[in-house]
Amino acid sequence: MYRPLALFATALLALGAFGPRPVQADDVTKLTITDQKVGTGNTARDDATVTINYTGWLYDAKAPDHRGAKFDSSYESGRPLTFAIGAEEVISGMDSGVKGMRVGGKREIIIPSGMGYGHHGAGSKIPPDHALVFDIELVGVH
Repeated sequence: MYRPLALFATALLALGAFGPRPVQADDVTKLTITDQKVGTGNTARDDATVTINYTGWLYDAKAPDHRGAKFDSSYESGRPLTFAIGAEEVISGMDSGVKGMRVGGKREIIIPSGMGYGHHGAGSKIPPDHALVFDIELVGVH
C-alpha cells in the first residue's frame, strides 16, 4: 500500500522539478532603454564627455517596477557622474544607455549582467551575474 503512494509522491516531485522556473536576474538578455522625458539640449554622442545624475538598483523580476535593492545614487551623494562616452570609463550598459540622450532628458535603462559587472559583480552591493536598473538624467554634454 505504501509503495503506490511513494511512486505517486516521487512523480509529483519530478513534475515540479521540470515545471516553469522563476525568472532570474540574469535572464535579462538585452539592454532596455525607456525615455521618461526627452531633453531639448545637446545630444550625448561618441567621444563627448557627459554628466549624469542617476540611481541604481539591482534588477528584481518579481517587483512591479523591477527595482530591487538600491545600491547607489548620485542624488543622495550629491556627486553627479562625469565620463567620456566610448572611453570605457563606465560599464558598457551605462555607456550605451546614455548615448543619444539630450540634456534635460530622463531615461530608465535595464542592463543585462554581461553589460554590467558580469561574473565578478562589484563589491558587496552587486552580486555576480546580476542585471541592473538605472534611472538617469543627463545634466550636461561637454
